[in-house]
Amino acid sequence: MRIALENGYRIRSYRAGDAAALVAYADNRNVSRNLRDRFPYPYTPQAADAWLRHVAAQEPETSFAIATAEELIGGIGVEPGEDIHHRSGEIGFWLGEPFWGLGIVTSAILVFTPWAFEHFGLLRIWAGVFASNPASARVLEKAGYSFEGRLRGAVVKDGEVLDELVYAKVREDSSADAWGPTPHRG
Repeated sequence: MRIALENGYRIRSYRAGDAAALVAYADNRNVSRNLRDRFPYPYTPQAADAWLRHVAAQEPETSFAIATAEELIGGIGVEPGEDIHHRSGEIGFWLGEPFWGLGIVTSAILVFTPWAFEHFGLLRIWAGVFASNPASARVLEKAGYSFEGRLRGAVVKDGEVLDELVYAKVREDSSADAWGPTPHRG
């Protein structure tokens, strides 16, 4: 998969050669402190290799690199729900600190969201943001996501209990009949 963004950035499939850039940008406490614990810290070469093996085996592909023409600088993906939530998906994203504040993630979410709605047959895409991370909340708002609520004490990160802010974007016509059966997901 490859989608062009503004200013030469892109969303693309991960590549085997992304390991060094993954370590360079993901092994940063300022990045990992705003993400789930499954995003490792420290981010070692072994963690990068394990991640690249994981995404290479995804069927369907749900996790993608945010990149320049030269290298990976972050990631974005959607995790489709299951059971009664099979038409919802959770979006996640991260970006290397040297690229913060340039509008890259907002641009990525603006193009990735409609792609994910269409590709996965989703009616709703949501994100949970730690209350201690107002920058990600602003990114989602700029990308057209609406604040839906605060889950008090829902997250424990590094021993600290945090609220989680829930944002979502709902497809314009979100009736189940309007979009037909759920596409096959592997």
